[in-house]
Amino acid sequence: MKKILIFSLLASFLISCNGNAQKNSDEKSSKKYEISKSEAEWKKELTQQEFAVLRNAATERAFTSDLLDIEEPGTFVCAACGNELYKTKHKFESGTGWPSFDRAIDGAVGYGSDTKLGYQRDEVHCARCGGHLGHVFNDGPRETTGKRHCINGVAMDFKPDSE
Repeated sequence: MKKILIFSLLASFLISCNGNAQKNSDEKSSKKYEISKSEAEWKKELTQQEFAVLRNAATERAFTSDLLDIEEPGTFVCAACGNELYKTKHKFESGTGWPSFDRAIDGAVGYGSDTKLGYQRDEVHCARCGGHLGHVFNDGPRETTGKRHCINGVAMDFKPDSE
């Protein structure tokens, strides 16, 4: 009896996660972005890793981004469309292995949710092309926004202010 109950709960949990993930995917794909391209066009323009993260919501390995240690003044832009996303002055060391910011440039990002890991997370995407950037958590610096935008470095390029 106990095994049947556990199996039933597990089965309903998995079914509900799949349903929500599909719904979120459908909602995002139906939104119109300023820059909209076919999958084939994105594959031509992006590296394999950029495509996996930006178009398929993959996650790069922690501590592998060249953008982790950048501290010089500048702007982090979407690797797919060049949209300005984050300023260095809002970047902080979170210890997570991904570039982290306490806020985005106003209007630069959009938000959604995903349940790929079996629970709901707040997704961040580029407001201009819809590319997946990462997630937002409520464990950022308390003295500022309290938010941590945990962003895949491969989803961004860096433009120093000196350019």
